[in-house]
Amino acid sequence: ALRERYGLRRPGMRAAADDLAEVTREHAIGGTAHVVGLSLGGFVAVHLVHRHPQLVRSCMITGVAFTGLTSLERFLIPPQIPLWRKRWYWRAQAAAFGVPADGRDLYVESAVRVSPDTNRRIFREIAESSIPPEPFAYPGPILAVAGEKEQRSVRDAFPALGKALPQLQTWVAPGMHHPWNVEDPDLFTTVLRTFADTGEREAADETTRPDP
Repeated sequence: ALRERYGLRRPGMRAAADDLAEVTREHAIGGTAHVVGLSLGGFVAVHLVHRHPQLVRSCMITGVAFTGLTSLERFLIPPQIPLWRKRWYWRAQAAAFGVPADGRDLYVESAVRVSPDTNRRIFREIAESSIPPEPFAYPGPILAVAGEKEQRSVRDAFPALGKALPQLQTWVAPGMHHPWNVEDPDLFTTVLRTFADTGEREAADETTRPDP
């Protein structure tokens, strides 16, 4: 429902959440939705929950370092930002993350289309804590997931996010990296479907892995 915006100036996560709220009102059945946010989308999802709680039926986020990056990450990431426009960089990332071969071209092309200015703005926005200072009014279920093999800052954010949203449920996806939705799409789909259907994460453990 949102047109491509690669060439536009990044408005920030709060404005992105407001855009998503408008899409939900106009297109979701009953004007509410089960919200799923991966990586940067997870940051936007939490702002949606904060700014428009009445639109969210449930929320699952994964790979979200909501309390900011570690000192080491802040040191290591800026020199890589110019490389985010290079296809070879994202091909290497796709291989390291276990992105299936048939999805790597789309993964790479989507990544390199983001403008250098947007990449810099994204880094500055996520480097610091992104938890809104105002209280949350969202009463519904929310699940935060971290891949076992992704950066520690994602797991480190769980306590602060749980303080802001006491109903928060958390889970660490065994053996998974940051984009575990493409590493193991069957597991991701099972966890997501269970949470959306029940509002609980009981099945979000190794028993959720579909039978081979």
